[in-house]
Amino acid sequence: MSAAPGARTGSPDGPAQWHRVLTLLADVSLFIGTRSVWTQAATHQLVLAGIVSVCYAAVLVTGVLALTVRRTRSLARLDLAVLTTAAVLTVCAWALNHGGGDEAVLTTQAAREIVAGHPVYGQPWPWLFHAKGVALTPTMDGGYDFTYGYPPLAPLLTVPLLWLGRGGAPATAAATAALLAGTALLWRLLPVPWRSAATMLCLGFGFLPLYARQGYPAIVGLALLVPVVVRWPRLGARGRLGAAGIARAACLGAACAAQQLPWFVTPFLLAGIYAVRRGELGGRAAARVVLRITGTAALTWLLVNAYFVVSEPGPWLRGIALPLTQGAVLHGQGLVDISLYFTDGSDRLAWYGRASVLLVAGLLAVFVLFVRRLGPAATVLPWCAFYLATRSQDGYYLMMTPLWLAAAVTTPLPEFARAWQPRPRPLAGPRRRGARAAAVAMLVAPALVSAALAATGTPPLRMDVTATRHTSARVLSRLTLRIANTGTTALTPHYMLTTGQGMSRYWALVRGPATIPAHSAAAVELRAPGGGFAVPSKRGTRLRLRAFTGDPQTLSTQEVRQAELEVRPASG
Repeated sequence: MSAAPGARTGSPDGPAQWHRVLTLLADVSLFIGTRSVWTQAATHQLVLAGIVSVCYAAVLVTGVLALTVRRTRSLARLDLAVLTTAAVLTVCAWALNHGGGDEAVLTTQAAREIVAGHPVYGQPWPWLFHAKGVALTPTMDGGYDFTYGYPPLAPLLTVPLLWLGRGGAPATAAATAALLAGTALLWRLLPVPWRSAATMLCLGFGFLPLYARQGYPAIVGLALLVPVVVRWPRLGARGRLGAAGIARAACLGAACAAQQLPWFVTPFLLAGIYAVRRGELGGRAAARVVLRITGTAALTWLLVNAYFVVSEPGPWLRGIALPLTQGAVLHGQGLVDISLYFTDGSDRLAWYGRASVLLVAGLLAVFVLFVRRLGPAATVLPWCAFYLATRSQDGYYLMMTPLWLAAAVTTPLPEFARAWQPRPRPLAGPRRRGARAAAVAMLVAPALVSAALAATGTPPLRMDVTATRHTSARVLSRLTLRIANTGTTALTPHYMLTTGQGMSRYWALVRGPATIPAHSAAAVELRAPGGGFAVPSKRGTRLRLRAFTGDPQTLSTQEVRQAELEVRPASG
């Protein structure tokens, strides 16, 4: 019986059919978002519009050739053509949209302060957030975070690009360059048939170039993690690092000096390397390998941070820990949505953060116990913890997805077949299957209990709108509320009115007590930020009055009908 026409994987001299398909998919992915780039360029940047049009032609020609070339080498050259086209389109998109967001302007300002010899950490720069499109990060204590809260590598890399001008352009250029370099490196390190997957994921889908154009320092960390993650179980094989191994360890340290996300994946990689090396060399030799990797990474990290450790040690330490300690308001697509959108709030918000920390620890322990099965998932497991965090936005997962690809292609399960796994007696007995399931449940249970405590909390404040003032028919200037504290602790609430998803700016307290004692009620008058709040004209828009408190961390929400906020017509 002959095989089906599509089942053949390729002749000895020709490419495999799945390689053709992967190249074609990467080529097709370049259509994503390209029309909007061309449309924008055609209005005022005709040279860029012409370049984008040439890229359209390249995509079409490459699509034809991907399906018709006969030699594997020819298809590999087409993979390079797709990568080049994707890089050109990424640069064109940056040339049109390089202003960036809050991450970009903060990183650029930090670079300017470094050049001027001024302190970087703990310095508020509120004027940066007056620009259009630069978002504020409200904190639960009623303020905003105006300071730089990342390790210093991204500003240091931005310094040579300050000539590009004001705003966030230097930082977005540095991040985009890092993304292109990381993509090219991943493309080069992957086996030939898989290279177009790197192009598709890093540049074709469009979300990583978008984060780069926003100036996210995490993109720099991603690029530095690429050489670390590719074939990471072989790092330190036979007890030797060599020049390449030392360079990869240095990249790990540099990635940790760029942004905090690499901090979470590092323990998983080190634990996995120790398990694989111990299975190969024994405990002492494996420990020496891991210590050399850790020492090289720590030395690199310290060298990048040395100037700031010496010149401003306290602010530097608080600054790089800021995303973990700032107490920012809830945001994201994770479990916090229960308290944000599906209930009226919670008086136990701090338990979301505790749940996230406990889940990282629990997953790391599970990874160590079952590394032979979970080894390839070392680059995915850490991000599961962010689903429970107070800031659970999807960018934490998206920006590290190229590492998922690198692990999927270069770290298959057989790499971990002889890895060492600790086996306490209960896990090695005749009933080991049930005992292992129980061990996993016990390790993740504290995180799940903490998350349940946070999600099932009750809002401590009841709020009712009693009066409104307007500057025009649909612009609200002041609100008068009656606030009742039903809890057992005095609370200092900070108020905002939101529409849809996300947060807005806080309303200023004009009259009434700042702190509401336990089991008491008070009337307060609030002034809208910027002098007015535009009541949405579209019927059905959800308006939520929110009150955050910083200590303890709580959220109380009251849905407000649009009719309550509109000007009431005079009777008679």
